[in-house]
Amino acid sequence: MRVLDLAIIAIFLVGMPLLGVLIGGRQKSSDDYFVGESKISWWVVCLSVVSAETSTLTVLSVPTVAYLATPEAGGMTFLSLALGYVIGRIVVSFVLLPKYIAGDLVTAYAFLGKRFGNGIQSTASVTFLFTRLLADGLRLFATAIPIKVVLAELGMPDVSYWWIVVALGVAMVVYSYFGGVRAVVWVDAIQMLWYILGAAVVIIALAGKLPDGWFGKAVDADKFQLFDVSSPLLSNQYALITAVIGGAVLSMSSHGADQLIVQRLMATKDVKASQKALIGSGVVVFFQFALFLFIGVMLWAFYQGASPTKALGLGNNDELFPTFIIRELPSGWSGFVLAGILAAALSSSLGALASSTVTDVIQKVKRRPLTDSEVLRQGRVWTLVWAAILTVFAGLFATFFERGQPIVEQGLSIAGFTSGALLGAFLLGLMFRRARQFDAIVAFLVTVVVMAFVILGLKFTKATGAFAGVDFGKPTATSVSLAYPWYPVVGVVITLVVGGLLSLRHRTPVDPPPTEEQASAKAA
Repeated sequence: MRVLDLAIIAIFLVGMPLLGVLIGGRQKSSDDYFVGESKISWWVVCLSVVSAETSTLTVLSVPTVAYLATPEAGGMTFLSLALGYVIGRIVVSFVLLPKYIAGDLVTAYAFLGKRFGNGIQSTASVTFLFTRLLADGLRLFATAIPIKVVLAELGMPDVSYWWIVVALGVAMVVYSYFGGVRAVVWVDAIQMLWYILGAAVVIIALAGKLPDGWFGKAVDADKFQLFDVSSPLLSNQYALITAVIGGAVLSMSSHGADQLIVQRLMATKDVKASQKALIGSGVVVFFQFALFLFIGVMLWAFYQGASPTKALGLGNNDELFPTFIIRELPSGWSGFVLAGILAAALSSSLGALASSTVTDVIQKVKRRPLTDSEVLRQGRVWTLVWAAILTVFAGLFATFFERGQPIVEQGLSIAGFTSGALLGAFLLGLMFRRARQFDAIVAFLVTVVVMAFVILGLKFTKATGAFAGVDFGKPTATSVSLAYPWYPVVGVVITLVVGGLLSLRHRTPVDPPPTEEQASAKAA
């Protein structure tokens, strides 16, 4: 009975927030609320980082990537992107993390404030707030999809996505508001282990349903091919060079210039702990992707490669995985796995949004320094405000979805507009000592505008990757946009070129922010 599945999901949605409140305890200071007094173990933060960057769309879509892959493309080429993720995190660990920890900063963008000034700090923070709001609104809505499927199985197809989104938003805000970052990190870690265990349950179930010889057939169909060295670099996102280079720069941006991740890393006790957490998360993500790709190959063998939309009658390809869970797993087990999928999406960004708002915007607008109690109070207020706004955005995505508009296509490119500009601003401060705040702001804004033109307008031939012209319409059967792993690469280059040229106007360099040793010596 699907009632049991729904009961398990309900217990999860109620139990996780309560567990978070219990773990978080009482916050006595703003540092305790925003960075957990820097006492959280590195391995917990590592799991939290993985959970924070894993969404329902990832869990549902990655198996589909392997399922639909043609022999020419290879079924495991997505892992080339994950390899780039590991490389990018290593660079961030030794280049950016020491700057954050040594400066005793609450947000990543406070580094820009120390290096350039309040203007670029607030600009970067507002950009983060806007893009994170869009991305997490989509993420929260996507979480509602499998719940609605279960409700439909129970004979309640008319339950609105809005009500489901509100319930999910309440579950997310409870442990963020009462437990602070400590609760967020611990709940993230538990939820990450939950959905990995759910994936293991699916593999065990599939193993008992597959025909003899399926593995050999999958090998013959190149479902386990790891590297793609023949596809065009500009049009194929999983071509080896594109995936590795683009994945590395994308990871440098998402894990070095995104407060959602940086907040978790600064909750560790020192630089070495944060480095272990970040590099370890890259390794975990690599094997996590491999796990879900393997599930995709097993689903390919189970359904004999049938088209999800044409042969199986699904609404879209990404319904393949949840459909198998609901239709093929025994009741109870399917509820457990679906709760794991929800766990992949309920990693809360509210603390990151609140900390960035208070530290990078509110404190810069106020004419007097805020006391610690005021910062703590403002942090909790903005946690509630962002929860309400995020829920509204998720509900709007639901409205677009019900009207038939392609929300996934909109969501996949959100970070591409700004990720390169954010990372480029950090690198500009590190690499060009003559650069001033005006240079950084101009370079940042120019990059965002140019990237909008690149993403929306430039088209390339799908077969050869040759430039096909400027067209602001949708990609066609023969032309595609620039492969998305190149977005942050192009953005970083634009920011550094524009900012670097502007910095040549100044004769004297700016003193860099203090190193960890310098900060320690000054404190002593």
